[in-house]
Amino acid sequence: MNEEFEGVSTDLNTERGSEEVENTNPVEENPKGKEKIRKGLAIALYVFIGIIVGTSITMAICKSYVDTQMAKILQNPDGKISYLEYLIDTYFYNDVEQETLQNGAYHGIFDSLEDPYSQYFTPEEYEEYSSVVNGNFGGIGAGLQKDADTGEVVVTKVYADSPAEKGGVKEGDIIVSADGHKGVNYSLEDYVSKYLRGDEGTEVTIVIDREGEEIEITLVRDIIEVETVSYKMLDNNIGYIQISQFTGSTDKEFEKAFEDLQAQGMTSVIYDLRNNGGGIVDTATNILDYLLPKGTVMYTMDKAGNRRDYNSDASHKEIPTVVLVNGNTASSAEIFTGAIRDFKYGTIIGTQTYGKGIVQTSFKLQDGSAIKLTTNKYYTPSGECIHGQGITPDVVIEYEFLGGEDDEYAVEFDNQLQKALEVLRQ
Repeated sequence: MNEEFEGVSTDLNTERGSEEVENTNPVEENPKGKEKIRKGLAIALYVFIGIIVGTSITMAICKSYVDTQMAKILQNPDGKISYLEYLIDTYFYNDVEQETLQNGAYHGIFDSLEDPYSQYFTPEEYEEYSSVVNGNFGGIGAGLQKDADTGEVVVTKVYADSPAEKGGVKEGDIIVSADGHKGVNYSLEDYVSKYLRGDEGTEVTIVIDREGEEIEITLVRDIIEVETVSYKMLDNNIGYIQISQFTGSTDKEFEKAFEDLQAQGMTSVIYDLRNNGGGIVDTATNILDYLLPKGTVMYTMDKAGNRRDYNSDASHKEIPTVVLVNGNTASSAEIFTGAIRDFKYGTIIGTQTYGKGIVQTSFKLQDGSAIKLTTNKYYTPSGECIHGQGITPDVVIEYEFLGGEDDEYAVEFDNQLQKALEVLRQ
């Protein structure tokens, strides 16, 4: 538009310049004829100017209309996304699949929440996520936690006969990278999903940091069928039940373990929830219902103030109890710990727990994709929200390995477990 006005202005100035030159000519031949010419030129000029002005006004109106419509489109989120897709499709130097753009937008929505627990899943990602929650997936066979301070990926458990165990990975190792991708740059779920899990038989090369020494290990992924409950009888008829996480089958595994130990003559019990990062809330509350007398074992509250109580019925197990916890005891494991503490059902031993006092809800969409969204805070029976602070044990004791450098783990070398045995013998 501006270019057109500039062009017209130049032409008019040139035309006027010619007139002025003619007016300075001292010779006047046939003044009437010249007068007619001048009038004709003036009329033509007025018509020309009218056409230009009319066209310019029309174009200005058109531009204003287009700008108004574009503003309306950009005010509509769907319209703006479509327009951005158009710009990328038209001008981006590489071809991009529309599905890739859309999934990127969906992931971006959840990234904007700045909540590491809320996320979008493609159908394939959700299928994999569900298999992990249910305890059956392809991977390396290691339990992992993100260090809250450093962001490092720490190995908290190595499953028996897994690729991780066969490759020499040990509890306490830090996974620096997997196929060159550094763990500190990703959320734990993204990192595990993208680089550690995978199809059976595929390889992944990890670099671990073990007490300052970096070691490169290539692992062949396998199907990992996780048994989340392990148990045994210790001296003095003290039962020991370790829960590594709360999956869909953990409550049934737990009941089987408890009843088996009871049949062996168990008179007191230790529940080891160290390095248990949580899992399914309903599974944890099912176990609490099995153990505790009648009452509210926990409750949740959403942002509107809606409360949901999780209750235990009257049937319960009367048995001296200790719960072992540490800084990696989180989420549903803290629900379990908080209920045991508030019901005064047992003694908590170890170090401050992680402090994840929020609950996520999964919503599956019709196309097979899904979202996991933080929907509630949860509260222990006494009304405490432990988010960001954790649970302080009744007996605070840092872990210390009591064996020598060449000794493998054993009950007698675990100072926290020894403290639990001491408490139960009193």
